[in-house]
Amino acid sequence: MKKIEAIIRHFKLEEVKSALTEAGVLGMTITEVRGFGRQKGHKEQYRGAEYTVDFLPKAKMEIVVADDQLDSIVKVIVDNARTGQVGDGKIFITDLADVLRIRTGESGAEAL
Repeated sequence: MKKIEAIIRHFKLEEVKSALTEAGVLGMTITEVRGFGRQKGHKEQYRGAEYTVDFLPKAKMEIVVADDQLDSIVKVIVDNARTGQVGDGKIFITDLADVLRIRTGESGAEAL
């Protein structure tokens, strides 16, 4: 099993979520986060004063999939989150030793 953590632009969240649902993803966790990378924020003006916004709003998606689903799910995320501009985000993939469903006690792939 693999855990996919995708940091994407917040306005792409619904598009990516819909595509993942169509691809057969049964569940995911979404967190609103703030951060920066190469994009390094931007400058804004408020009542004549200029200030820098260092941390930009992003959405973090956490999805657990079986090993054989990994490539297709990552492709769905990339295809639907990409704008082609700096700040589109990152995807992190980690191995999972085990998963346990609290309600039933199932573990492994059955718990997904």
